[in-house]
Amino acid sequence: MEVHNASAHFNFSLPPGFGKRSTDLALSIILVFMLLLIMLSLGCTMEFSKIKAHLWKPKGLAVALVAQYGIMPLSAFALGKVFKLYNIEALAILICGCSPGGNLSNVFSLAMKGDMNLSIVMTTCSTFIALGMMPLLLYIYSRGIYDGDLKDKIPYGGILISLVMILIPCTIGIILKTKRPQYVPYIMKGGMIITLLLSVAVTVLSVINVGNSIMYVMTPRLLYTSSLMPFIGFLMGYLLSVLFCLDARSRRTISMETGFQNIQLCSTILNVTFTPEVIGPLFFFPLLYMIFQLAEAFLIIVIFRCYKKIKTPKEKTRIIYTVAKTEEAIPEALGNGIHKGESSPSTA
Repeated sequence: MEVHNASAHFNFSLPPGFGKRSTDLALSIILVFMLLLIMLSLGCTMEFSKIKAHLWKPKGLAVALVAQYGIMPLSAFALGKVFKLYNIEALAILICGCSPGGNLSNVFSLAMKGDMNLSIVMTTCSTFIALGMMPLLLYIYSRGIYDGDLKDKIPYGGILISLVMILIPCTIGIILKTKRPQYVPYIMKGGMIITLLLSVAVTVLSVINVGNSIMYVMTPRLLYTSSLMPFIGFLMGYLLSVLFCLDARSRRTISMETGFQNIQLCSTILNVTFTPEVIGPLFFFPLLYMIFQLAEAFLIIVIFRCYKKIKTPKEKTRIIYTVAKTEEAIPEALGNGIHKGESSPSTA
């Protein structure tokens, strides 16, 4: 289990009892509950017929999978070369680039007024395909960086559990929308309020658990890498969907799905593969990446919402102006018609 060209073992240790404290357990329980609640709420925005349409005509799905499994691993590998990272650093970033999807992409696709049916189908398919694609991609890109066999480190059971946690609450949400649509507004509103409150709890617990350990990973090269990688994903995912002539909602969805990576999956692989003495503060790189992907996604949403606010009044003005012209034209046309109708007998 050697990493070539690593400068040295890190003189670094995780916070005492890390991962086994009561705050860690509380954080895990809250995150699972949040995931189930979010997936239930998102399921209430979906329809079986539209999901079926995406599966029967999988153009959007195919573009998304190419973006997730083509652009992100290649970007991670290229950034490691461009910034001349130590191989242990390049490997941590590569593992992050090969961990597609995650549930944050679904939430931000909703905020971007994307196609939620496509978003959930993408997350489900990319998570399932990860069972085979992650070992293949890590084998291809990690050659010359890592001597060990990374395929044994991939948490296949965890991936399957995450699939179940996506599919079951989403299916319940879709059934509720179909059978009991009157409850959907309450579920959506209640889910949003509870999720916001739980987000505050997650933030507080994360700060308590990690402390100032994340500061060790904030080196200039890793800051550049972790800020550029999600930006490349958001941008290239959008451009690729434009290239294949997808509609605006699908473009925004694929952009979010490409830029967001599965941080929990990446952290698990790093934790299983390396001891703290070998990987050092890079154990917290996924958290650093998450901070940048959230910040950049929020910025994109703000820009998008501002653009929609500016654009919508102009469109409304144009519609009102067109209606007004039509309303003025109708009496005039009717008047002309009556006038012609009256004058014709006299002429006769």
